[in-house]
Amino acid sequence: MSTPTELYLVRHAIAAERGSEWPDDTKRPLTERGIGRFKEAVKGLRHLDVTVDEIFTSPLVRARQTAELLAAGLDGKAPVKVLEALAPGHSFTSLMSQLAKVAKRRRVALVGHEPDLGELAAHLIGAGRALAFKKGGVCRIDIGSLASKRAGSLIWFFPPTVLRQVKR
Repeated sequence: MSTPTELYLVRHAIAAERGSEWPDDTKRPLTERGIGRFKEAVKGLRHLDVTVDEIFTSPLVRARQTAELLAAGLDGKAPVKVLEALAPGHSFTSLMSQLAKVAKRRRVALVGHEPDLGELAAHLIGAGRALAFKKGGVCRIDIGSLASKRAGSLIWFFPPTVLRQVKR
């Protein structure tokens, strides 16, 4: 039996509000508060001994910034790669298809957006409804392989407030 793939689904951290200051939604950055809170959440992930080999991110600025913070805060300095299918509005079928072609390792983080991440999580574990990700929330789902048709296992699902409180 092969080693399962560990998928870490990560919703981007708190970003600037939509509005006249950011007319192009793809360019909205993380706020200082979002950056600080997510750095604390990543410390919680470190305390949980989370290690990732590759990080794939939506091309949107707020997700890319979140992915870079994740890479910088975890051991191993996993490379961050943009995956177009993580942008809002792509189906989980196209995402998993693209991911199966480019992911080379077994511990993979995906940084993206709601409601897409919640729908992907539900699809991967065979749930009837989407999981609701808070900004900066993370879940781990183990699956047989990226091409597997069998339901994966939800190992854990933490909102950022819990991650920020994790201590050894």
